[in-house]
Amino acid sequence: MKNELKMKRREFVKSAAIIASVAAVPAYLTAGCAEKKVFPEGKLNIALIGLSMGFNNMRKCADENIVAFCDVDERPIKNRLVQFKEEFPDKIEPYTYQDYRKMFEEIGDQIDAVIVATPDHGHAKITLEAMKLGKHVYCQKPLTHNVYESRTLTQAAKKYNVATQMGNQGASNEDTARVCESIWNGDIGEVREVYAWTNRPLWPQRLNFPEDTFEKPGAINWDLWLGPAPERPYHPAYHPWNWRGRWDFGTGALGDMACHILDIAMRSLRLNYPVGVEASVSKWTKDSPAESEKITFYFPERESYKKVNMPEVKLTWYDGGLMPDRPIELEDGVEMGDEDGGVMFIGTKGKIIVGCYAKDPIYLPREKFVNHEVIVNERLVPEGLDGHEKDWVRACKESPEQRVKTKSHFEYAGPFNEVVVMGTVASRLSSLNRILRWDGENMQFTNIKPDEKIGIPKAVIVNNANGNPRYNTEWEEVNALEYAKGLVKREPRPGWELIL
Repeated sequence: MKNELKMKRREFVKSAAIIASVAAVPAYLTAGCAEKKVFPEGKLNIALIGLSMGFNNMRKCADENIVAFCDVDERPIKNRLVQFKEEFPDKIEPYTYQDYRKMFEEIGDQIDAVIVATPDHGHAKITLEAMKLGKHVYCQKPLTHNVYESRTLTQAAKKYNVATQMGNQGASNEDTARVCESIWNGDIGEVREVYAWTNRPLWPQRLNFPEDTFEKPGAINWDLWLGPAPERPYHPAYHPWNWRGRWDFGTGALGDMACHILDIAMRSLRLNYPVGVEASVSKWTKDSPAESEKITFYFPERESYKKVNMPEVKLTWYDGGLMPDRPIELEDGVEMGDEDGGVMFIGTKGKIIVGCYAKDPIYLPREKFVNHEVIVNERLVPEGLDGHEKDWVRACKESPEQRVKTKSHFEYAGPFNEVVVMGTVASRLSSLNRILRWDGENMQFTNIKPDEKIGIPKAVIVNNANGNPRYNTEWEEVNALEYAKGLVKREPRPGWELIL
């Protein structure tokens, strides 16, 4: 392992032109460091980009070298350094950066792998640039902000052949493996209907563009925080948390939780691209997702797998408090799923209900499955949910020729994420009043006419005139097809384009 990591770093210096200038200008000095740091040999050198969730991911990798903290906001850097010293007093203090590009430029030869845990809109560009430099990547869910970005990272995973993992830890859960095996064994028969739900959003949605202004804190590099998103002034409503409820930065409840909750459906039913999607949503705005939505995906028949046929499937997603009907076999008072959500499979011989991460499966009718046992033939991840990051570390250390892929490697996670973020597009096209036909290979809807118009709610305002409150919506009419194309592939700000 020691020699392998040394060789990787030598190859990095040879192959990455961006590092060539480092020899002439030893600009390793960050956070007051007087010289280049020397980390223990034989371990993976990991850099964190985005220190909120990224720090939690790092804890699962703490047996390795944590060589850098990077965040566009200096405040979490300072706070996380204090935590790091308290929790890991024997470790070398990591370098600190605000700009990931500068980090790669200055200490790229010391980095083997990165954890990307920025807001959704920043994932694709940072992840791609890391992969191009030969870095292994663990990227938080959702993998990307839009469909085109997902497709690009799928292609990049094949091209650069680094170890990858999306941060949907339920993929490594043992319950996930057991439910998959049970469905493949035909225990509940053929599955034609699936229902999924979440309690999200936990943050405000159906928001208007802010009208007030705030001075940007000096600790934030706002231009870098915006990244590929359209230019807009700083506002505390976006950073550090409620960006999830803004279309430019987040992907709403669906994007936040579907990569966790729908993994078991995508994986067990071997789903790829849907052929159609329709959405029913509550009020939303051009700037912000609806507070609740129902989105139905239509998947075509697939090849039989193991002992079960894979017929057409209708998968329906609910969020914002909406839920599917309870199955009559489920006892009164028994929760469907768990506090974060769940999935219900409807088979020709029975039903399965699971919680988020496919936890705690319930088989119905219960009397039929009293002595039900499942033998798992798939590889199980040691520590399950808690081993998701460690499984990625394991893959990083293996040679490309002999590497066992992680449970949510990008060649799986990329197409999966396309489905999720395509659903966020469908929710904004719901007023077209149809099942939107989706050509997954070409990333386009096929039944929107070139001259069709659609109304986009610019703002939803509560008018309280005469003490009789009512909603007033301000509308903007746009070309529906061009609008859809712009959501599937958003044009980034100059300098943030994705180039394989």
